Amino acid sequence: MPRKIEKSLEEWAESLTPEQFRVARQKGTERAFTGQYDGFKGDGKYTCVCCGETLFDSQHKYDSGSGWPSFYQPASEDVVDEETDSTHGMTRTEVLCDACGSHLGHVFPDGPRPTGLRYCINSASLQFVERDDKGD
Repeated sequence: MPRKIEKSLEEWAESLTPEQFRVARQKGTERAFTGQYDGFKGDGKYTCVCCGETLFDSQHKYDSGSGWPSFYQPASEDVVDEETDSTHGMTRTEVLCDACGSHLGHVFPDGPRPTGLRYCINSASLQFVERDDKGD
């Protein structure tokens, strides 16, 4: 079981940009079509901006038209956690980094095969790492 990363809000604020802090630590949402990874097509992995945990792979990314980077599955089953989010007058499933609790976005049951899921993730919660020649 991976080690849980715990820091104070002040410690997180020191290591993140104001936008990253607002989204990842205060459960904010970036405006649609404004995030750096929405239309991004690089080959690699997407890691948590807070702790570096590998969360998603570009091979599972697709253009959902929603305005946020969308993936049909996480990099592995144990890297994300889900919680019920009842804010803003609706009930959704929030997606969190399992290692540090960072807010990533939400998951919806309207994605493509093979999972039928759409992980709608904020760019501000992610860091892209290009795949090297070895496929890592």
